[in-house]
Amino acid sequence: MAEKRRGAVSRWLEGKEYEGDIVRTIHSSGRVRLFWETFKGRFGRLILVNLLTFLFFLPLFVVLFYRKISIGGQQTIGPWGSGLGVGYPVVPNVTGVYEYMILRSDLIFFALLIPSLLIGGIGIAGSAYLTRNLIRTDGIFIFKDFLRGIKRGIWSVLEASFIFAVILFLARYTGNMANYYVARGLPTAGWLIASEVIGYILVALSAVVCLWMIAIGTSYKLGPWALFKNAFVMAFGTFPQTLLFSAAALWPIFLLLFASGFFGLIGLFVFMLFGFTYPCLVFMDYADWAFDRFVSPPEVPAAKEETKAAPRDVSEAREDVQRLIFSHGKSDLASRPLRPLDDGAGIYRIPEKFSREDLKKLRESRANMQREIDEYVEAHKNDPQYVEYNRLFEERERALREAEAKSKAKGKKKAAKPPKPPKLLTGGKRG
Repeated sequence: MAEKRRGAVSRWLEGKEYEGDIVRTIHSSGRVRLFWETFKGRFGRLILVNLLTFLFFLPLFVVLFYRKISIGGQQTIGPWGSGLGVGYPVVPNVTGVYEYMILRSDLIFFALLIPSLLIGGIGIAGSAYLTRNLIRTDGIFIFKDFLRGIKRGIWSVLEASFIFAVILFLARYTGNMANYYVARGLPTAGWLIASEVIGYILVALSAVVCLWMIAIGTSYKLGPWALFKNAFVMAFGTFPQTLLFSAAALWPIFLLLFASGFFGLIGLFVFMLFGFTYPCLVFMDYADWAFDRFVSPPEVPAAKEETKAAPRDVSEAREDVQRLIFSHGKSDLASRPLRPLDDGAGIYRIPEKFSREDLKKLRESRANMQREIDEYVEAHKNDPQYVEYNRLFEERERALREAEAKSKAKGKKKAAKPPKPPKLLTGGKRG
């Protein structure tokens, strides 16, 4: 059957080698080597998916750019020259005015970051799903898988993005309040400074937990509370490794945020190439290793353990074979005689031009052959081999039925208790 010709839009969405469902494969190489082979071999695909993800983060960059322009404009026209003859309107005391301006601006812009991060999380859902498939299989990046990843993991990523955005908003607001109170010399400034430090620590910890929420939500089907609980357990249960790999995954973002001048341009270039897909690739590779180590055993060792299991009783295996034989009934070749083909008369052959007389001879030849078969069966039905086979078959069938009746009378054995679910990711289904 000829392959159905697809249109340009369909080819753009599905790609040339779309395979449908992803089947996980086991890699004998280490995780570091797997990451490098994936990053090197699929570099062009990573850039393509990074650009797709970047489209969803455009609102976030617009908000950050507009915040920078707004604060820069207020710094230019603000009353910083009051009392010197250049500022208007004249403000006798400018202490804390700048801090209050930052507080008021960030109250708006960091509130706008919450919906912006939620929109960006949609792209992260597709990027995380694609990088997970690259790690687990030898498949290729395709646009349809990007859309499928958004459909599968959008709610878990949105939950993680919302938690991180709210904590970031509260930490920034607390920090701005602390700066304002310190500038004004108010007595509660010390408590606010302590809350500012705690707030930014919570931002860092929430970033780690949210990374785990994205990784778990991409691989498992969990409810909102179970997702957060298991992400919290994984983050702090493997805290040293998680902290190391989080830093290794997020360095392009830190380079973009904290570098300036020439290094800032390098950070922007790196971020445009793989600023989103590189963190997903690093952390999904690490998370997949953690899932195999702490949550579910790898497929290959599990298969080896199954082969090493205790063998079944020989009698039970023999009973299973007998049940299979009896379910198909007696064999005609062994239970009843069959007339040899070269004995007796054959079937009448009809010529190319035949008459009613030829059809009559055909019916008579068939009737004669059937009569000969019945006579042969009747003459040899008491032969020792057939009698012995039928006797053994009936005895074994009767004994098997009696054994089944006794087992039913005694009651079935208690079924083995199902294995306990793993301590992590309970209630989830790996996908």
